[in-house]
Amino acid sequence: MIRRYKVAAAQYPVEQLADFAAWQAKLARWVGEAADAGAKLAVFPEYAGMELTALDAATVGDLHASIAALGAWVARIDAAHAELAAKTGMHILAGSLPVRGEDGRFRNHARLFTPGGRMGLQQKIVMTRFEREAWDIAGGSPIRVFRTELGMIGVAICYDSEFPLLVRAQAEAGAELILVPSATDTLHGWHRVRTGARARALENQCYVVQSPVVGAAEWTPALDVSRGAAGVFGPADIGFPEDGVVAEGVVDAAGWVFGEVDLDAVAAVRGGGAVFGFAHWGEQLGSGAVPGVSDGVEVVDLR
Repeated sequence: MIRRYKVAAAQYPVEQLADFAAWQAKLARWVGEAADAGAKLAVFPEYAGMELTALDAATVGDLHASIAALGAWVARIDAAHAELAAKTGMHILAGSLPVRGEDGRFRNHARLFTPGGRMGLQQKIVMTRFEREAWDIAGGSPIRVFRTELGMIGVAICYDSEFPLLVRAQAEAGAELILVPSATDTLHGWHRVRTGARARALENQCYVVQSPVVGAAEWTPALDVSRGAAGVFGPADIGFPEDGVVAEGVVDAAGWVFGEVDLDAVAAVRGGGAVFGFAHWGEQLGSGAVPGVSDGVEVVDLR
């Protein structure tokens, strides 16, 4: 198992590409740049998969029709990520996308691909107002943690990172690194997710990696404008930067942000930090202990 490695977090621009081959070439270029920089893990944003809605001219501009049409591309999208993970030896969190379930409802899916050909799926749990009221996207389940060659990894998609108990459940189940793919159309939204990511790193004494969509895509009502910057965060404690910021990009500038993570530092700070936020969770209501919240979390082995 690799305990210390470089993470690449994308500030990813959604573009109106001509065909699937053009999208494949773009994905290969981005993954290749991360691999050439020595990254072992590449993180793409929430709803980056919506880029493929440009390929169906009949549905461009129609929110619900474009979401439905995207289903035709899911298998090929996943195959492209799996091939690149195997080729580069990297773990890749693909850009999330809405997928129709057997009940007919769409849910937001993030998929983690390994070099060995395995894939872990995490659905978004809590929907924002736009997802509920405009998109009609349903909340998903279950909460998962992935056991990988890069340690124990959880995924909290955008808004999910703003809910302490959700990420706490992943941390209690063993997560050392939380990936937060995000899509926010204002700096208010980006700051909410960024603040949530930093708070989750603080209280769980772990790493959190945020990756946003950036730029304008006026042709799609799903992601017409996206704001933000990628970041790699840890607790403000021994063995980490004083402010907990390992790396952070420039707002709205497309490109990779790279940061080094050392999972042994997570174990060290949880066992010998200046504070014991992770261990002292149960004391926050005073004399009565707070029950654990990890019941029902699925640990999936992707090694």
